[in-house]
Amino acid sequence: MVALCDVDRDVLDREAQKLRNVENPVETYTDVRKLLENKDIDAISTASPNHWHALISIWACQAGKDVYVEKPVSHNVWERRKIVEAARKYGRIVQTGTQSRSNMALREALAWVQAGNLGKIKVARGLCYKRRDSIGKVEGPQPVPASVDYDLWCGPAPKTPLMRKRLHYDWHWVWPTGSGDLGNQGIHQMDICRWALGKQELSPRVFSVGGRLGYVDDGETPNTQFVVHDYRDALLIFEVRGLPARSGAAEMDKYRTQSVGNVIECEGGYLAETVAYDNQGKEIKKFVEKGEGHHENFIKAVRSRKPSDLHAEILEGHLSSALCHMGNISYKLGSQTSPEEVREGLKPIRPRARHSNDSRNTSRQTV
Repeated sequence: MVALCDVDRDVLDREAQKLRNVENPVETYTDVRKLLENKDIDAISTASPNHWHALISIWACQAGKDVYVEKPVSHNVWERRKIVEAARKYGRIVQTGTQSRSNMALREALAWVQAGNLGKIKVARGLCYKRRDSIGKVEGPQPVPASVDYDLWCGPAPKTPLMRKRLHYDWHWVWPTGSGDLGNQGIHQMDICRWALGKQELSPRVFSVGGRLGYVDDGETPNTQFVVHDYRDALLIFEVRGLPARSGAAEMDKYRTQSVGNVIECEGGYLAETVAYDNQGKEIKKFVEKGEGHHENFIKAVRSRKPSDLHAEILEGHLSSALCHMGNISYKLGSQTSPEEVREGLKPIRPRARHSNDSRNTSRQTV
């Protein structure tokens, strides 16, 4: 490691000191553009807030650097495609930070399911039942930490007054910089779902229902949400629950055996992460972890110069991240309504009885 960059000088100094303590001194930068001018740097890893991912990745490709970009790979669908185009144009190795792609046990498990050992896949389900507390409510603009270059922090996002208690991390829960848990934790599960279904395209139809429930704060993204991607031959369903199983409890809900993870439901059973069960919940097969890590896979591809060596090449990251954004787009295009109206709208629509003189198509789509 030869350099670190952060717009927060306190964070930068702290992390640089950790490296000095293990005899790995680094150059430090607050402006990523200056870092990218450094000819000693072959590759970068960016774990910035979402709104910076695309610009940093594209600039790095233009500067001749390979890129490990954290999930979701950008802040909207259009930006994601531009990273793919930059990787191709400049011949760069670009890995997405969906590290489950390097989980060898999961790779074996999904291949086993795709081979038909549990029958046809019906639903690929992703779960994020993860406690998210209120971020609080402020009465007016908050001071930006003195250690932060706020203009650089905002970058391509609107430079607006800070209207939350914490600058760091809570950017996840406001739309100009984050995408909620759908793009935070959910991208991992959404990626595994698409991988399980073997889809190399976006779903033709999507809908989402949710809200920010249980408290009133400065967050904007839903803490309770489900997204349904209809691939016609199978469904991809992702669900967020930020509240506990019941009021005052510490534990979260579970579906099958999972609170945060994946359940791939098939005709003859289901796969919960890397354990296969029959329809009665009896364990059939368990897959054991082995193999290289995700960053190790990235470095190997940097050396081979073969994008095909990557476990999560940027096109994969683009598609899975776009599924998250499509869910949020569906949510934002909706209108506020009551729980009763939502339940009524989600009821299956039964076809009318067909009479002999009725030639109309009576098939209805189940929502």
